[in-house]
Amino acid sequence: MERTNLLIIGAGPAGYTAAIYASRAALSPVLYEGMEPGGQLTTTTLVENYPGFKDGIDANDLMGAMRSQAERLGASIRSGAVSSVDLSSRPFKVVVDGETEIEAESLIIATGATARYLGLPSEQKFRGMGVSACATCDGFFYRKKVVAVVGGGDTACEEASYLAGLCKKVYMIVRRDELRASKAMQQRVKDAENIEILWNCNTQEVLGDEDGVTGVRLLRKDGEVFDINVDGFFLAIGHHPNSDLFSKWIETDENGYIVTKGKSSATNVEGVFAAGDVQDPTYRQAVNAAASGCRAALDAEKFLKSLK
Repeated sequence: MERTNLLIIGAGPAGYTAAIYASRAALSPVLYEGMEPGGQLTTTTLVENYPGFKDGIDANDLMGAMRSQAERLGASIRSGAVSSVDLSSRPFKVVVDGETEIEAESLIIATGATARYLGLPSEQKFRGMGVSACATCDGFFYRKKVVAVVGGGDTACEEASYLAGLCKKVYMIVRRDELRASKAMQQRVKDAENIEILWNCNTQEVLGDEDGVTGVRLLRKDGEVFDINVDGFFLAIGHHPNSDLFSKWIETDENGYIVTKGKSSATNVEGVFAAGDVQDPTYRQAVNAAASGCRAALDAEKFLKSLK
């Protein structure tokens, strides 16, 4: 059985940044990438809001650069998904891919969150080609264009309001006859002249061609099927934090996000830290995830020094 000072689970901006800082602190971190190396960011294409790249940067290139930087500084980055953990005592016991066992004096959870999709084949076909789950990330590409937002809660209203400031027109596709959002968010949507709510509608299919999304086919509650022409299709039906594996030991909120103490990355289990979208239900941006990865590595370093 292998033993390490610091094990990092997850390979998005939070995980890679934690590996960079931990390596520079001579902690010899081991990082397992999981099922989605590079994290959610790799589901998009050009990233224009990450500081330092005046012309933007391809998402996969950005994550590849972070990975290479962590490796150059000494991190051991490995393929494999953690299948079980035991956080009842230290060293923490972790099993990868059901067979590889590793013990860790400290642990950083950076497993991210997964956007909820409708489950349509056409939706998956056009991911990154007009289908997005992040208006803040991709809205800029649809300036003065027509887009649709699926959802009726606070997130959907926030996304629609944000897009309304960029786009010519925003359709909100709402499956009920009312919004679930707070009164303030509902009013913001109603005050926007270029937002049109399509009530009692479900998405049947995302339409498109070789260049990307061209429209959406909708089914109204009364049985009417109709198409709308759009250039972009945004999902705003929530995210699921990838915390289930740890929930037996780690405190989470009502939505499954890991709870951290104050401004630190510390969880309720001493020696276990959380970073990135798995503990951030609010911002969900790469730069925030990277910053929290930095904090987690510094917190882990301080913890490990306290053991000596």
